[in-house]
Amino acid sequence: MRLNANAVSSLVLFALLLLAPLAREAVYPVFLMKLMCFALFACAFNLLLGYAGLLSFGHAAFLGSAGYVTGYAIKGWGLPFEVGLLAGTATAAALGYLFGSLAIRRSGIYFAMITLALAQMVFFLAVQMPFTGGEDGLQGIPRGKLLGMVDLKNDISLYYVVLAIFAFGFWLVYRTIHSPFGQVLKAIRENEPRAVSLGYDVERYKLVAFVISAGLAGLAGATKSVVLQLASLTDVHWHMSGSVVLMTLLGGMGTVLGPVVGAATVIGLENKLGDIGDWLAQASGVEVFSKIGESVTVVTGLIFVICVLVFRRGIVGELQALWKRMF
Repeated sequence: MRLNANAVSSLVLFALLLLAPLAREAVYPVFLMKLMCFALFACAFNLLLGYAGLLSFGHAAFLGSAGYVTGYAIKGWGLPFEVGLLAGTATAAALGYLFGSLAIRRSGIYFAMITLALAQMVFFLAVQMPFTGGEDGLQGIPRGKLLGMVDLKNDISLYYVVLAIFAFGFWLVYRTIHSPFGQVLKAIRENEPRAVSLGYDVERYKLVAFVISAGLAGLAGATKSVVLQLASLTDVHWHMSGSVVLMTLLGGMGTVLGPVVGAATVIGLENKLGDIGDWLAQASGVEVFSKIGESVTVVTGLIFVICVLVFRRGIVGELQALWKRMF
């Protein structure tokens, strides 16, 4: 029943995303594309944390490095859009293999600290490397054409390409967690010594999960750099690693749709909180509401605290628990 509910919810989500461009006056396509990129990033992270039980504080390295490689491949080398995307994703997956090979030798907080330290090395490389643009970032990345035919300068054309990329990434995560491989990951998360006693090569399973997660995070970063035509230090900073942890926990760790809901909540607040504050100020005549947009992190943190205290399983996790109690 839970699997069917997840499948139906996913189909409804993609149906809404397919129809979203029809309401162009109400929905900004670039905002939705950005949201899908971060939703894919959160889904990739959830595969590692929610199903393998590995807390990484370095996932921004994969998002940011893929963005830089894709941006430079398209802008500096003149490669087509799809080749640049593959180059960024492959770079993130290779980096994930390197990070994972070192980090999985430890567990718990030590694993998290190793990933954070390695990610900080990538951040300082991004600051120093000549092709990254330093603090200015890599700007003016051309969108190009898909397969030499579809002009991606058009927001609607690019929107459906991004939707296809998001759907592929979401499907890959979905199939992974519902495969025998995913069941072994859950067994490792629940009781690693028992998984070892059953004869599973635990380190190999962890490494494969880490590489898949890093590759999908890189795919999200590569797509985001083309959508926004920018690759910046923000994407590779440790704050971004913290943001994806927040998205995953807020939406519901270990759930299929939780990361998507969490990403939508966080990105929606970052982009729309100022507009909501202005509307409240005009409606009530209280000017203090107009300052809400300047306190995005405070509001987001407050929501997270409330969620942790009241909805410990996250938004989607609590809804699933309520559904089980009712039916």
